[in-house]
Amino acid sequence: MEKREIGRSGIKVAPFSLGTNVFGWTIDEPASFKILDAYIDIGLDFIDTADVYSKWVPGNKGGESESIIGNWLKKSGKRNKVIIATKVGKPMSEDMKGLSKAYIIKAVEASLRRLQTDYIDLYQSHDDDKTTPLLETLETYTKLVKEGKVRAIGASNYSGDRLKEAIAVSKENNLAAYQCLQPEYNLYEREHYEKALEPACRENNIGVINYYSLASGFLTGCLPGFIFTNWSSKTRVL
Repeated sequence: MEKREIGRSGIKVAPFSLGTNVFGWTIDEPASFKILDAYIDIGLDFIDTADVYSKWVPGNKGGESESIIGNWLKKSGKRNKVIIATKVGKPMSEDMKGLSKAYIIKAVEASLRRLQTDYIDLYQSHDDDKTTPLLETLETYTKLVKEGKVRAIGASNYSGDRLKEAIAVSKENNLAAYQCLQPEYNLYEREHYEKALEPACRENNIGVINYYSLASGFLTGCLPGFIFTNWSSKTRVL
């Protein structure tokens, strides 16, 4: 199967990603295991989650999706067959949110424990945090990369201007740089990405992992998923 590099990260993945925000929500652990096994068995390898999945469910506290994936990794022994992407920044509680150094350091350790792994392939800022300087956030990510806890970093829900600002901060200070962007993008919701974000991604060779690719099922009646594209090569929305 064709693989595409995530930005300039050196990480290559199949051009589809499995979004797992439903793990621990509408899909329990046994069903999640079956999905993960089937996904890997057909040659796909990119799994996307977040620490906040699925905090919105009554009785949940966040981390349910990561925990299920971690239990599957331990049971299956397939860590070397998958690329794991997770995120940080959405509120887990009133004092557990954002992209400050102190919080990222705590959050990454919690994600590693839940995922039962020594490293995260792609660690993404789930939301822009304008209360924390970009320099602080990117210095923290650089520390995690140097420690081997994170291989590459990405951003989600950033504006075009803030994405370009973050890229500039990384270049000016020789820091780890965002290698991908995860925006909402589908055939129904196109304008924001195409006008505000696509130019910055093309100019800086940033990979794109869009969410709500099926407009939450509106376009086809299916569950929402993710599609991966990369502006460093000939691209297509699959």
